[in-house]
Parts: sequence; C-alpha cells; structure tokens
Amino acid sequence: MARKRNSGRRHRRGRFAFLYKLLTVLAICAVIVVAMTLFFKVGTIVVDGNSRYTDQEVEEASSVRMGDNLLLLNKYAVDRLLREQLLYIEDIHISRKLPDTLLIEVTEITTTYALPQGETVWVMSDTGKLVDTCTAEEAEEKPIIDGCELLDPAVGSYITLDTERQTQQESLLALLKALKAADTVDQVQAIHLDSVTELVMDYANRFAVKMPYGADYDKMLLFVQTVMDTLETNETGIIDLTTEGEAHVLKG
Repeated sequence: MARKRNSGRRHRRGRFAFLYKLLTVLAICAVIVVAMTLFFKVGTIVVDGNSRYTDQEVEEASSVRMGDNLLLLNKYAVDRLLREQLLYIEDIHISRKLPDTLLIEVTEITTTYALPQGETVWVMSDTGKLVDTCTAEEAEEKPIIDGCELLDPAVGSYITLDTERQTQQESLLALLKALKAADTVDQVQAIHLDSVTELVMDYANRFAVKMPYGADYDKMLLFVQTVMDTLETNETGIIDLTTEGEAHVLKG
C-alpha cells in the first residue's frame, strides 16, 4: 500500500510540474507579445528610389501609419497596395530597421512605349504592363508599337493579344527585354507587328530591322550592332535578319 501511495504522489507531482512549465511558457509568450506591442511601433517611414512619386504619396499608398506595430506588419499586403495604386513602380523591397523604422525601397518604371489603339494611346512598360494613357503629342516622345490589337486593355493590366497572335506577343516582350538588357531602347523609334512572320524595328533613325518571331533577340541585337559597325554613319536602309545566321543589308 505504501508503494502505491508513493507512486500516486510522484504522478501528481509530475502533472503539476508539466502544468507549471506550460504556464511558464505561456507567461513568457504573453510578455513577448506585450513587448512587441509596446516597444516596436512605426515611428519613421523612409522611402528610397522614388522620383515620379513623392515620399508622401508612397507612404499614403502603403496604408502604414505611425504607431502601427512594426513586427506584425504584413509586408506582402503593403507590397500589393503599392503596386495597385502606384502603377509606375516596377519593383519594391520592404524591410524593418529596429526599433521603429520601416524602409520602403522602390524601383520605378523608366522605359515606356506608346501603343495607339483607335483614339486611345496606351503607355506600356517593357514588361507589358499598361501604366497610363497619353496624347498623340506625348506619344511622339516614345517608341511606337503598332500592328496589333489589344484585348480589353485597361490601366494596371498586362497586354493581351488574340490567341492566334500569342507568338507575336511573346516575341514582342522578349525583344523589349533584350533592348533593356542591351541598353539600346533609346535607339528604337518604332516596332511594327503587322506581319505574321516577322517584326520590323525602326532603329537608330537609319534602318528598318527585320527579325523573325521567336528569335534569340539578345543575339539579334548584337548582330545588328555588328552590321552597323561595318557601314558608314550616313548609310540607311534595311537590315534583314529573317534568314538564320545571315544578315542581308539593303542600303537606302
């Protein structure tokens, strides 16, 4: 009987020890939550990388307010709000600087193209995002993209062409990416998508460059530069790259 009583006491002591540890953990968690609520509040918002938008516009679009809890802040929600409201923002990085600073670093869209569609001229980024509309006069300051019809265009959406012209759409975006990587966007006056077999780029105010859809446009742009380096600076005409591995130059 004595052994049974001793076993019961040890069992009760074990249960009390577990409850004590559990209550201790809960108390520590409560202290941490209180500390987070009391001490880590937004006291400063620093915006970096912006030029089109003011610091105040970025702050207001973020919906973050002074006194919000810094550690519990949903960075993904802030990112989404900024992209929805400030369409010329291309990339966003949000970080916390304890004890009270929120840093919002943005990269703004600097390269845009004009897409005339009826009476409306859409402004598009090099990723295909429609960020604005502009007047015909303003469009003259941008490279023009024509020969295609957008499906249900709207500011904030990405361009969509008819399913039969998906190759043209993919090729256009690939070319724009290559132009940005080569830092030669300023050489482009227009890109024409009228043909179903090739796109034509007005380039350097001197040449019409013909390229097939679905090509390696990074390589194509290097090819264009190589050809231009062999010509006199006053020569104009057509650079035809539609035959793989060959460049045909028809001087104007």
